[in-house]
Amino acid sequence: MSHQSDSGAAQLLHDVVAIPSPSCDEAEAAAFLTSWMRRHGYDDAFVDEAGNAVGIIGTGSRQIVLLGHIDTFAGFPPVRLENRTLYGRGAVDAKGPLCAFAVAAARANLAADVQVIVIGAVEEEAATSRGAHYALTQYQPACCVIGEPSQWDRITLGYKGRLLLDWRWEGGLAHSAGEAPSPAERALDYWQGIKTYCDDFNAGIGSLYARLDPSVRDINTWQEGVNGVAEMTVGFRLPPNVMPDEIRLQFPASDGATVSGRGAECAFSSDKNSALSRHFRRAIRAKGGVPRFVFKTGTSDMNIVGPRWDCPIVAYGPGDSALDHTPDEHIQLDEYLRAIDVLTLVLETV
Repeated sequence: MSHQSDSGAAQLLHDVVAIPSPSCDEAEAAAFLTSWMRRHGYDDAFVDEAGNAVGIIGTGSRQIVLLGHIDTFAGFPPVRLENRTLYGRGAVDAKGPLCAFAVAAARANLAADVQVIVIGAVEEEAATSRGAHYALTQYQPACCVIGEPSQWDRITLGYKGRLLLDWRWEGGLAHSAGEAPSPAERALDYWQGIKTYCDDFNAGIGSLYARLDPSVRDINTWQEGVNGVAEMTVGFRLPPNVMPDEIRLQFPASDGATVSGRGAECAFSSDKNSALSRHFRRAIRAKGGVPRFVFKTGTSDMNIVGPRWDCPIVAYGPGDSALDHTPDEHIQLDEYLRAIDVLTLVLETV
């Protein structure tokens, strides 16, 4: 790989990270990336009806979809480059993996029967995942790589599922000296029931991937005239074999409250011995690494497309996922470039 091509790859990442693109506001970044792809050898590049940035290279009948996401978590810490470390929102999650996809596809010497489709999906960080749901209707790949940070020498095989419960109670206020629970106490009672259930479920389970993990995402209380209101959102990370509907039915509303579910996704795990996995392992070894497998406690677009496309699939990309969503999000450029080398070799051999 030439020094100039390294510089161009690093410049692409810097430029894409420098464009704010929180969920539902990705248009500028998508337009920039598709313009870059048109200038760098793609046969076609466009923004699709969902707002995804799409680049297509090669004319073969065997589709390889590289599905990243161009939206980011909220907030925009200053973008800066220090000692070959790029700081900024999305550097890790997940513009680093997406830009690695874009560069690798442009560099690879593809087999005649291969067509590579790079997608920078919108709204992955939102419960809607609009970009991935649209991509499902457009392509039927022979294999798929999801663009998520795993570090350059690791391959992600699975993600836990998800469910969000929105709980709400509204009713007449009582004096604070009385026995009636306050709106806030009602919310805490609902949460305590969830916490107790999950603690019992997790007893004796050591694996984080096998645990049922709840969290309070938001909780607010306020007064509207003579009524008090409490709202709370509880999130669940679901292990394999625990379905969102099962959890939704386990925690119904009571005492005049209402509860509704959203963002439901089942856990998904891929085959560690698939041909795609073997290609990644060989490529990582060829670039001096020791490949390792990872199962993630969050969710990704793999949860959406994996069971429906039913093809070999893994998640891969540079960056430390512990930095996702943090004010200090950053990526090492040398790791990013090494991931591009791995991806290029995979695309040339898969």
